[in-house]
Amino acid sequence: MAKDCSFDVVSEVNMQEMDNAVNQTTKEIRQRYDFKGSKADMVLDKDELKLTAEDEYKLGAMLDVLRAKMVKRGVPLKCLKPGKVEPAAGGTVRQAITIQKGIGKEHGKEIVAAVKELKLKVQAQIMDDQVRVTGAKRDDLQAVIQHLKNKDFGIELQFVNLRS
Repeated sequence: MAKDCSFDVVSEVNMQEMDNAVNQTTKEIRQRYDFKGSKADMVLDKDELKLTAEDEYKLGAMLDVLRAKMVKRGVPLKCLKPGKVEPAAGGTVRQAITIQKGIGKEHGKEIVAAVKELKLKVQAQIMDDQVRVTGAKRDDLQAVIQHLKNKDFGIELQFVNLRS
């Protein structure tokens, strides 16, 4: 009797590393010359970042520093979903950035369609915020992983729980 192999496709963010990146960014902004005496603030609240600055240029500079810190800490950049820049009190601007964790229904359907286009003997099913791929051959699963790594779904993908 053939035993099925499986793995899960997930999109996870290490929130401790994200918190560290935000703290390093805040520290660097306080020390930078172009931010001296300005109202610039960055707050991480669960799955959302709230940026406040005097103008859009400084908001963009803060985001650039954050992205650099995220890369150094191994946090995927695709998890950031910036919102609109809005005017705030005191002549400042603010922006809310959501941190996307998990695979949504739309992305899940895209991943399942990408697995089916390979025409291998594997099944893909959406389970909450992840996609489980099962098949009889481990080589087929590795081909699916390679195929998904080469495609861009707009989110960072990780492959976990490879079981044979």
